Amino acid sequence: MPLAFSEPDMLRPTTLAECYTDRLAHLTPPRIGGTPPAGAIKASRWRNPALLEQSIAPYAARFAGGDRRAVTSLWSKWLFSSLTVPTVVSHLLLDRNPPVALDDVYVLPNEEGCVTGLWLAHEGESMTTDDPVERFSTLIDGHWAPLIERLSTLVGLAPRVFWSNAGGYLDYYVNLLADHPSVRPNALAAARALLESRTLGGQRNPLYQPVRSYQPKGSDEVKQVRKLCCLRYLLDEFEVCSNCPLEGCDRQVRR
Repeated sequence: MPLAFSEPDMLRPTTLAECYTDRLAHLTPPRIGGTPPAGAIKASRWRNPALLEQSIAPYAARFAGGDRRAVTSLWSKWLFSSLTVPTVVSHLLLDRNPPVALDDVYVLPNEEGCVTGLWLAHEGESMTTDDPVERFSTLIDGHWAPLIERLSTLVGLAPRVFWSNAGGYLDYYVNLLADHPSVRPNALAAARALLESRTLGGQRNPLYQPVRSYQPKGSDEVKQVRKLCCLRYLLDEFEVCSNCPLEGCDRQVRR
């Protein structure tokens, strides 16, 4: 069981920056308003495959000759993490929908091309719906869906791998904030529905159960495993994840 949120968090936050305390204190909140900082990239440029590949290139240079699918998968995880945290925090603690659509948000890459932060034009609009599809459409339909299509086409990797990467972060931060004293019950219920429903709006839900819990036979410990592998094991620089679904996955598997 994770430790409960500490007493200072009992005061309900009113801005996104105020939410980054306690278990979120090690993370950096997005920059809000004003002029996008130097080095910021508008994510809409990634609709152009050549510009998307250009953004991934500095990260790919770390793994000369490495599997492009694995490199792109790991690059996407940096982006999905940076997008998921402020979106989940905004919805669950502030009941707001931040402007993270591909055509609105600016990303802040580090020297190696990894997205480590965001610039948002404003704090987000108040939410009036409890429907999970409508509530999270800005993130899912406005950013993840078009970008995942581009990434999948770029390197020939199944879209479900990228959806699994995105869903893993969504699952983690929804569960992390579930016991926050300022959590909005309606928003939490919508987020959980997003992760627990096989279909949404009559269509297959690509975010369904990205992480699953199981109890090994003869053990009292409950473990978690990703539904799909992120392919990092294909790069010599990495070992497998602690929650890799490929049981027994090691360097022999790579060959």
